[in-house]
Amino acid sequence: MLDIALLPGEYAVCRLTAGAALPPALWSDLGTRQVVSVSWSADGVSLICPADRVPGDAPMETAWRCLRVVGPLELPVTGVLAALVGPLAQARVNMVVFSTYDTDHLLVPAVRLTEAAAALSGAGHRFVD
Repeated sequence: MLDIALLPGEYAVCRLTAGAALPPALWSDLGTRQVVSVSWSADGVSLICPADRVPGDAPMETAWRCLRVVGPLELPVTGVLAALVGPLAQARVNMVVFSTYDTDHLLVPAVRLTEAAAALSGAGHRFVD
């Protein structure tokens, strides 16, 4: 069983051009219950962030809710993502998964949050504040 926290507000997945500078507003005053993830590749920069922090006119997909596995988790722990992804896939809830050093996060569509929570609770996971 894993403890899962629902982070406040909606999240967005967006794309910047390769080599684009990240605006400081992206992470300044970031609350302890928020997360920003940045992935760089030759094709571009992908951001996952609170929807109100999306830079400029970046192409984006919005209306995601962010679930955080309550951690910190130790890096050698295995099976955490499988325990979460399996029930969501079975319930046919699409998701975006990303990790930080301390824990794992899942984005689920805001309109499917109730279904996602039911699938995860049904698999024995617990939602905490």
